[in-house]
Amino acid sequence: MNIHEKYIKRCIQLAKNGLGTTYPNPMVGSVIVYDGQIIGEGWHKKSGEPHAEVNAVRSVKDKSLLKKATIYVSLEPCSHFGKTPPCCDLIIANEIPNIVVGTVDPNEKVAGKGILKLIEAGRNVTVGVLEDECNELNKRFFTFHQKKRPYIILKWAESLDGFLAPEKVKDQERKPIWITNQYSRQLVHKWRTEEQAILVGTQTVVDDNPKLNARDWSGNNPVRVILDQNNRISENSFIFDETIKTIVFSKTVKPSKENIQFEVIDFEKNSIPQILDVLYQDQIQSIIIEGGKQTLQSFIDENVWDEARIFIGNSIFEKGTKAPVISKKNIIKTNIQTDELIELRNYD
Repeated sequence: MNIHEKYIKRCIQLAKNGLGTTYPNPMVGSVIVYDGQIIGEGWHKKSGEPHAEVNAVRSVKDKSLLKKATIYVSLEPCSHFGKTPPCCDLIIANEIPNIVVGTVDPNEKVAGKGILKLIEAGRNVTVGVLEDECNELNKRFFTFHQKKRPYIILKWAESLDGFLAPEKVKDQERKPIWITNQYSRQLVHKWRTEEQAILVGTQTVVDDNPKLNARDWSGNNPVRVILDQNNRISENSFIFDETIKTIVFSKTVKPSKENIQFEVIDFEKNSIPQILDVLYQDQIQSIIIEGGKQTLQSFIDENVWDEARIFIGNSIFEKGTKAPVISKKNIIKTNIQTDELIELRNYD
């Protein structure tokens, strides 16, 4: 590992502190080094608040050292006015001579303009250090800007014999049937705080009446996205409690309510591109698809997904709703006590 990689790796570590809180901005970390010593660090914490470079500069006690220092940043410094001033201007104003950048920002508002501005100001700029790792850090942000859709994570739990749910019993109570243990369920709630939205189909809400929140982990609740083509979901379902922003897709117009947004799409056509376009327009950069079978399988069949996270519990149902069928490539397996977690990546 060379010296630049050492400090960009630290930038990545710092940036991860912002997972789930920086949307719609990317996660960014910055380190300032003088004479082989870190003299300042910072990361972007929340949209509208100072960027990583600003926090790093502010943390330097002796500002006179900045004129002889190197600033490392995991993502290209911004060059435009948004909710905060351009970070390039800050670097130039503080006369920092050397800038090392992990990767170029794909946002068309930046996209190389920050690097060009620094070069034109006479600064020494190095670009592309640990580039793959920096791209992975902001896989949601990059997917959103490059593919014009959210980063899509499929998630489900299945029994040892491959069922999402057991066979239904007449007059069965509307509540979830747990396949996984409490630690796996807590992990799922942690994931919910890290992504911007969560999507389920009609039958999941009709059968389980889920809350789709992050009650078992501290953090933001995701936007609830519901497919309800024929408005079958009861008004007294948790998803209509107006406590969390909820987007409902149906084929007929309904008036929106407080925190509930109804969107009409043509279910006679492929619904997935229509759904993703609405979410893109709503600036939603990542979404967890939690089911049920038909909804999950439709994303798999269209090959529109980026990750799949599959829990295997120790229950045996023998009959019921079969789990989705997916090609198990690029697998990572983890044991969570009695459960097994299989993680897949859908590489192009």
